[in-house]
Amino acid sequence: MFFQKKDIFFDLDHTIWDFDRNAEETLHELYYRYDFDKLFNRQNSSEFIETYTVNNHRLWDLYHHGKIDKATLRSARFADTFSQLGVDPALFPTDFEEDYLAICPTKTNLFPHAHETLEYLQKKYTLHLISNGFKEACEKKLAHSNLAPYFKTIVISENVGVNKPNPQIFDYALRNGAAEVGHSIMIGDNLDADVRGAQNFGMDAIFFNAIAAEKPTDVKYMIHDLKELQSFF
Repeated sequence: MFFQKKDIFFDLDHTIWDFDRNAEETLHELYYRYDFDKLFNRQNSSEFIETYTVNNHRLWDLYHHGKIDKATLRSARFADTFSQLGVDPALFPTDFEEDYLAICPTKTNLFPHAHETLEYLQKKYTLHLISNGFKEACEKKLAHSNLAPYFKTIVISENVGVNKPNPQIFDYALRNGAAEVGHSIMIGDNLDADVRGAQNFGMDAIFFNAIAAEKPTDVKYMIHDLKELQSFF
């Protein structure tokens, strides 16, 4: 289908690296280490994790669009979770956040067929990465999950100074990777940051839809499993 393409740009979180699963494992471990079962009077960690996940997704969307900064994202996702579960955010232990940031990026849960598909594509195309994640976390994720060797270039928005969907980061990524927009394609889970961001820049894009959301009319290409890319390319 994409025989004319030469360069494939991937998102990292929620596309290759299973952010929610890795975060859930980390939060579950820390929930009991910090006696949150007593603090929240909830033996099970599920409500805390579910509430945090909703807040985290909401705040990341604001961060993608430049409406909040890194510090606000990191503080608000736990403060808002505490408030919504009826606990004073002032009781949040600061060491919890540090432990979360240290542990979560070392987790290695990837979406199914990630390594298999990247190995397949690497033989035929030049692969690149564009992530809106934070520098130190991205580097840990790539190292611990053994993902870095697949990519010729790795662009992290924190280093560039702008986030997807800003066209400047796509322009930077193409120039950095010596790629041409007509011969390139973006693959990611975030409709605004990855798909529409690339399309508005003039680059083709594939929506990685692991949660079986409805396909928007302005999205041309969609997959539910990374393995599907082996039939696209």
